[in-house]
Amino acid sequence: MKKNKTYFNWSSGKDSALALYHLLQDKNYQVDELITTVNSHFNRVSMHGLRKELLTAQTKALGIKASLIELPEMPSMAIYEQKMLETVSRLKNNGFTHTAFGDIFLEDLRVYRENQLAKQNLKAVFPIWKRDTKTLLHEFLDLGFKTIIVCANSKYFGEDFVGTVIDKNFINNLPNGVDPCGENGEFHTFCFDGPIFKEPVKFTIGEKVYREYDHPNTDDSICSSDKYGVWYCDLIP
Repeated sequence: MKKNKTYFNWSSGKDSALALYHLLQDKNYQVDELITTVNSHFNRVSMHGLRKELLTAQTKALGIKASLIELPEMPSMAIYEQKMLETVSRLKNNGFTHTAFGDIFLEDLRVYRENQLAKQNLKAVFPIWKRDTKTLLHEFLDLGFKTIIVCANSKYFGEDFVGTVIDKNFINNLPNGVDPCGENGEFHTFCFDGPIFKEPVKFTIGEKVYREYDHPNTDDSICSSDKYGVWYCDLIP
C-alpha cells in the first residue's frame, strides 16, 4: 500500500513529539519533512523562544529533513498566511498530500488549519486529537520521552517554573485551571530525548528572562488579553 507523503508541523515541544511518534507508527503515512516557524529577528522558534541551533540539533537527532518558515517579530495575519502559503505550495509541488499537527483540543484552531489547507487540496492529520491530556502526559513519560519547560505564561507561573524537566510529580503540582499539556498556551517545552531520537540533544540551562507582549496576530496566540507576560528559560547548545 502506498503511504501518504506527509509533512509535520514541528513545534519542538512534547505534544509534537508524541504526535510524531504515533504518526511514525501508522502505516498510512510517511513523514518526509518537519516544518517549524521561527522568529527571524531573534533566530528562535516562534512562541517557544528556543535557539535555532538547538532546533537544528533536535531535528538532526530525529533524522528527518527539516525546514524553517521565517517570520518577523510580530507578524500580521496577512504576512503569516502569505509565508505559510509559500511553504505549502512548495510542499504540494513536491508531492506532499497530507500534513500533521500536535494539536489536542483547540477546535477553532483545527477548523482554521483545515480550511486553509483545503484551499490547497491538502489533508490535515491530528494524531493525538481529543485525547485526555493527563493521560497523554503519562504516556509521553512512560515511553521514555524527556522534555524541559522553556517558556510559561506569567499569569500562572513564576521564574522558578521555567527550566523544569517534566516528571510524574509535575501534573499534581499544576495550578488550578492549567491544562496538563499546556494546550491553552500556559507553557511550552523542548523535547530533547525519547524513542524517536537517535541520541539525546545536549544543552545547558542559561538565563531566565521575563518579557511582556502585545497580543500576537497569529493563529497560535498564547492568551486572549491585549497584553501578556512570559517567562523564558534560555537553553544553550
